[in-house]
Amino acid sequence: MKIGIYGGTFDPPHLGHTKAANAAKEALGLDRLMFIPTYIPPHKELGEGALSAEERLELTCLAAGKIPGAEVSDIETARGGRSYTVDTLTEIKRQNPSSELFLIMGTDMFLSVDTWREAERIFRLASLAVIPRHRGDTDEITRFAAVLKEKHGAQTEIIDCEPIDISSTQIREMLKDRRGRDFLDPEVYALIIKKRCFGAKPDFDWLREKAYAMLKEKRIPHVKGCEEEAVRLADRWEENEDDAREAAILHDITKKETLDSQLILCERYDIITNTAEKKSANLLHAMTGAAVAAGEFGVSPKVASAIRWHTTGRPAMTKLEKIIYMADYIEPTRDFEGLNELRRLAYEDLDAAVRLGLKMGLEDLKQRGIEPHPASLEALEYLDGEKKI
Repeated sequence: MKIGIYGGTFDPPHLGHTKAANAAKEALGLDRLMFIPTYIPPHKELGEGALSAEERLELTCLAAGKIPGAEVSDIETARGGRSYTVDTLTEIKRQNPSSELFLIMGTDMFLSVDTWREAERIFRLASLAVIPRHRGDTDEITRFAAVLKEKHGAQTEIIDCEPIDISSTQIREMLKDRRGRDFLDPEVYALIIKKRCFGAKPDFDWLREKAYAMLKEKRIPHVKGCEEEAVRLADRWEENEDDAREAAILHDITKKETLDSQLILCERYDIITNTAEKKSANLLHAMTGAAVAAGEFGVSPKVASAIRWHTTGRPAMTKLEKIIYMADYIEPTRDFEGLNELRRLAYEDLDAAVRLGLKMGLEDLKQRGIEPHPASLEALEYLDGEKKI
């Protein structure tokens, strides 16, 4: 049996890793391909904000799952301490004494492999399978492979694979700037965004795609309009435009859910509701939407709160909450009596616009015989009190 061992920090695992590993599997005819995340890498220190070994293991499982026959081993994370390759190979060989082992690595690791702990023993335990990190690496790999063979008897296989010129370090920096998605497996990317690993922020096209898939088709134009309006209002009132965009894109993600589905979400996310809320899917969608936005898309408490209060408002609203409340109210697809005045006020006096919006909303509920939410009444009372001051 041929077993390929591909170790690394995988912080995070990316398409360069999986493409290289798959190329090695095919070129060498491997029967097993083992991804092995390190616990603590011996050759470098994990930087501030690095994922835990358990988190890297989880992400690696998602990434490796797309390769037929690949598996992820916790041999190093379970062992703890610094992860020395010689120890890992020894254990795998003990478990598979008749198997041929191939240690898969990139150019950088290969060119320093003779300095690793008990390198001579590594060379006896496994052949080296090297994947060029950059175009033009092959000549250097070939020369060094000859040196290792002459000095240590090491066997080296060079894997023909078009490299993806990217590193985990580069991807971590890109993720902070809403980039890097194209270098990651979709499930890996989704989990990184969910947990906001590395300070990651979602690519807005990806966020829209996910949000729109949760909406009824007829609601999508409203959400698009709300996003446009929220960004304009954020610019006008010097609020963070990215926060406004995230909140607007996600503000209605549970809107299509039935009352029963909303109540199930309340139970799942431990949302406390009052009697009136339990009877109204419209009231609940803001509450459950905020919880899902935080739980599945990792939005900040500030953004989640803007989603939470976009329907009813509340006393002492934050600037972002007011912006999302108004953007939802006056976005371009809306059409009702008094809208032009509301739009004018939104860009001249935000508090006055929210006050008018609350009054109009409460009047509409009164005419329809619907009991208003206490938060709306309290919000209006709060703003009226501020106006008097």
